[in-house]
Amino acid sequence: MRSRLLGTWLPLFFFAVFLLFPFYWMVMTAVRPNQELVSTATNPFLVHHPTLDHVRYLLGGTGFPRWFWNTMGIATGASVLSVSVSWLAAYGIVRVGFPGAQATGLVIYLGYLVPPAILFIPLADILLKLGWFDRPAALVPVYTTFLIPFCTWLLMGYLKSIPREIEEAAMVDGAGRVRIMLGIVLPLSGPGLISAFIFAFTLSWNEYLYALVFMSAPEHKTVPVGLATELVRGDIYQWGPLMAGAVLGCIPVVAIYFLFVDRYVQGMSGALKG
Repeated sequence: MRSRLLGTWLPLFFFAVFLLFPFYWMVMTAVRPNQELVSTATNPFLVHHPTLDHVRYLLGGTGFPRWFWNTMGIATGASVLSVSVSWLAAYGIVRVGFPGAQATGLVIYLGYLVPPAILFIPLADILLKLGWFDRPAALVPVYTTFLIPFCTWLLMGYLKSIPREIEEAAMVDGAGRVRIMLGIVLPLSGPGLISAFIFAFTLSWNEYLYALVFMSAPEHKTVPVGLATELVRGDIYQWGPLMAGAVLGCIPVVAIYFLFVDRYVQGMSGALKG
C-alpha cells in the first residue's frame, strides 16, 4: 500500500497540481479586483474580495462576444469541412485501395508537417485575388490546409481497425459501394470522426497566426487574436479581462472534451491500433 502511494498516487498528485495550477491562477485572476492584482500585501494564491467586474467589462466594453461567435463559426465550419473531406480521402485510400494508395496517404500526412508560417504568404496572395481578405469565413478553407492532413491520417488508422468482413458480407447481400460506405462504414466510424472533429476544433479554436494576418477589422477577429491585440496596449496588460477572456474561451473546448471523452479515447485507440 505504501509503495503504491509513493510510486503511483504521489507522482499523479504532483502532476495534477502542475497541470491544473495555471487554470486555477487564471480563474483567480479573472475574479480578483485590480487593487489585489497590484497589491503585495495580500496572499497571491487567494482572492479576498472576488468581483465580476472584469467579466462585465469584457462582455460589455470589448468586442469579445463578437470574437467568440466568430471563432465558434470558423472552428465549427473548418472542423466539419475537414473531417468530411478527410473521411472520404481515408476511405478511398484504405478501402478502395487504388494504385499508390499508401504513398498517397504518406504524402498527405507529410503535408501536416509543413510549418504554417511558410504557407501564409501564398495563402494571403490567394485570398487577395479572390477578394476574401478580412472576411472571417475565409479562414474556414484556410484552416483546412493543416487540418485535413492529420485528420486523414487519423481516420486512415481507424478505418483499418474496422473488419473488412462486414463490407464483404454486405456485398454478398447485393449492397453497392456507396450504400456500404454511407450505410455501414460511416456509422461504424463514429468514434474516429469524433476524435478527428475534437482535434480539428481545438486547433481551429486556438489558431493565432492566420487569424492575425488575414483579419484586420476588430469585429472580424477571433478570441486569441482579439484578447492579445485589444487588451494589451504596449507594456500595459489588462490582466483581469485577459484572464476572464481565457476562462470563457476555454468553455467550448472543455465542454466538447467532457461530453465526448469516451468516444475520443476510443477513436484514438482505434487509430493507433490501425
